[in-house]
Amino acid sequence: MRRLATVLLTLSLAACGPSAPAPQIGRPSPVAAVTGPTLSCGSAPVGVAAMPVGTTRSGTFRHVRSLTRKLKVRGETWSRGAERLHVGVVCGVRTAEEFATLVNRATLGMHHGKPALSWETRGDLHNFMWLERPGTAVYVAATPGLSTEIDRIADEATG
Repeated sequence: MRRLATVLLTLSLAACGPSAPAPQIGRPSPVAAVTGPTLSCGSAPVGVAAMPVGTTRSGTFRHVRSLTRKLKVRGETWSRGAERLHVGVVCGVRTAEEFATLVNRATLGMHHGKPALSWETRGDLHNFMWLERPGTAVYVAATPGLSTEIDRIADEATG
């Protein structure tokens, strides 16, 4: 009986005609990183490295609350889920001495031979800023899930 069922199944499938070729299943292509913003305090722009994979541009910002004085700020916010990454420029700081006093309770250090500040704010926002050139400081901040990207973005920024 089984043999008869097998023969009938084979004949009925053959009667349906040739089958369509199986669809080709390709390998998934890697998701490309999104090109970062180019920001400026004037004529000389600062190019920021590619944003982390999976982030999308979600807005702009015009101030950094931690600054001890009012300065012109231009920046973009990128997000991946609930995580946020802020990248911008702070305009108007001319000297290293002036830069060093911009944020209370910040740690002063160096970034590629340039003065740098790092600090944390409420909500576990990790902040990092360095004086790229007189008049332009570069600011990068991130929530904990993206904080490992701060060093990469800072190292790859061009100005």
